[in-house]
This record gives sequence, structure tokens and C-alpha cells, in this order.
Amino acid sequence: MNQDLLTLDAVRVLAKAGSPEQIQPQLVQTPPPRPAAGQALVRVHSAGVNPSDVKAALGLMPQALWPRTPGRDYAGVVVDGPDAWLGREVWGSGGDVGITRDGSHAGWLLLPVEALREKPRTLDFDAAGSVGVPFVTAYEGLRRAGHAQAGQVVVVAGANGKVGQAAVQLAAQAGARVIALQRSPELAGWASAPVQVIDARDQTPAELAARVREAAGGRGADLVFNTVGSPYFEAANLAMAKGATQIFIATVERPVPFDIFSFYRGMHTYVGIDTLALDGVATNERLEAMRAGFEAGTLRPFPVEAGNVYALRDALSAYRRVIAGDAARIVLHP
Repeated sequence: MNQDLLTLDAVRVLAKAGSPEQIQPQLVQTPPPRPAAGQALVRVHSAGVNPSDVKAALGLMPQALWPRTPGRDYAGVVVDGPDAWLGREVWGSGGDVGITRDGSHAGWLLLPVEALREKPRTLDFDAAGSVGVPFVTAYEGLRRAGHAQAGQVVVVAGANGKVGQAAVQLAAQAGARVIALQRSPELAGWASAPVQVIDARDQTPAELAARVREAAGGRGADLVFNTVGSPYFEAANLAMAKGATQIFIATVERPVPFDIFSFYRGMHTYVGIDTLALDGVATNERLEAMRAGFEAGTLRPFPVEAGNVYALRDALSAYRRVIAGDAARIVLHP
């Protein structure tokens, strides 16, 4: 092991905080762990900061254990472990990483060898380290719903968020007709095919549903990826075609107006997604399935601008921006 690895820093959260103002991550210097049989040590070059990373520190993730180094997403180089992996550039994420095991907001990351996946050659470290949670969440939702299909009408509700942007890209790549339902007039991200945007501001659920149905030729949506839950729940239900599926990954309010008669008469399906249930091995299997898209350019990572890159010592500032809802993709540079 290189001697310069012995003093790499790691962010440590000692206990749940309760509010953003109470998060007190400590920057500590500890020797990296020695990989046991079946493990590898990754030198982290870039690590995305996700809302779930900060929520874990706040005590809003019941699975989270303390003390803990946060961070689910990562890109780096294998520096210790099986000879076949030494020096190789890797990327990844995981529902256990940074939650029940120490995460990527550190100079190093200990992983099971079976979780290692080589980084796409077209992505630099910042791009690869920012892909994980949003794209895996979007992919898993679409996978559980049978994947978007060419010719389908796919509505992404809350399309301006990071998971929404990823879902738009994946559906467009599949050849679906994509409608972005959001509270702004312009598409926030990028897609490999045209995307129709419906501005949801000042619209009732019935009005939104009517606009979706009109855009879909009167039939309605085959698939709705609802990234925010309750704010779009009623409109999405009204906009669904017979036999359609709606995907949920989050909500603002737990109670929603559910019409069971319309549900079964519409032959609808609801799919719930929790990527915290996917460990690093399962998560990176999903990332691997998207590799070809990133290498071909039909999928693109989120842009990471210089002002959105933080050193570990400034992790608290990065956490505060993310939990406040900053639209930028923010990464740490261990």
C-alpha cells in the first residue's frame, strides 16, 4: 500500500443531528482499512453529495448507523485488493454505502470485490462520481415497471429534479415519447430525443391531466414516473391510460386521494422504489446496465461546474446546499 494513503481524510458524523444547523461532521485522519479476502480498497477521486447522504446525518434515514462516514456515490482507483483490479478506474454507489457501512466522503472506500465496476471510458471522475443515486433510482423505477418502450407515452412528473432528469434521458433513449411535467417552462436537463414540457404552475389536477391526454393524442400516458409523489398524484392518475403504470420514489404528504374504483377499472399498476434496499453489488449491476448508453452518448452525466466542487474540509457547506434543495450537482474531492 502507498504510504501517502496512510493520512487520507474522512468525514465522520458521530450521531444524528436533527436539523441542518446541527450537523457537525468532523474531518479525521485515520489509516485506511486493510482489505480482507474478497474486498478491495478504492482511492476516491470524486463523490457526489445526495439528499440521502445529508438526511442520514440528520437522522431521517432509519437504516443509518453512527458513527458513519456518509456518501453513496463514488469514482476512483483501486489501490489495494486483487491484482486483477489494481490501478483500474471504478465507479459506483449503493444503498448500504454511507448508510450501514462507511461511505465515499473520504479519501478511501472499502468495498466487496463483487461490487467493483469499471468506470465508463467516456466519463471523467467528476462525471462518474455524480451519476449514481439519481440514475440508479430512475433506472430501477423503469426496470420494475417493465422499462420504457419505443412508442410508449412516458410522463415524468417533477422532471426538473435529478431523478426526473435521469428518467427523461432513459425514456428518450428507449424511443418513448416523453412528456416532462414540471413547475417551469424549460427542460432542466438533456435528452437524446425531443421532449415535450408541460408547465404545471397554476394548473389544477384535472387541467394538467387534460393537457397530458391532449399531448398523448387523447389516450393518456402508458407510464408515469412520479418523482415527487403527492403533488402530482391526482393529476397523474387522471392522465393514465388503461393498463398504465405509475412509479413512486418519494412524496411530500403521505395521505393522498385514492379512488380505488378508478384504479381497478383502469387496470392500473403502482410501483414503489427504495434504492436503499439495493446494496452496492445490486446497485452497480444497474449502473453496468447503463454503461453502453453513457459510452455511446445517448445518456449524459450531470454537468459538474467548478463552483460546485468542494474539498472534504468544506463538506458541511456542501451538505447545507444539498439539503436546501440546490439544483446543482455537487461533488466532493477527497
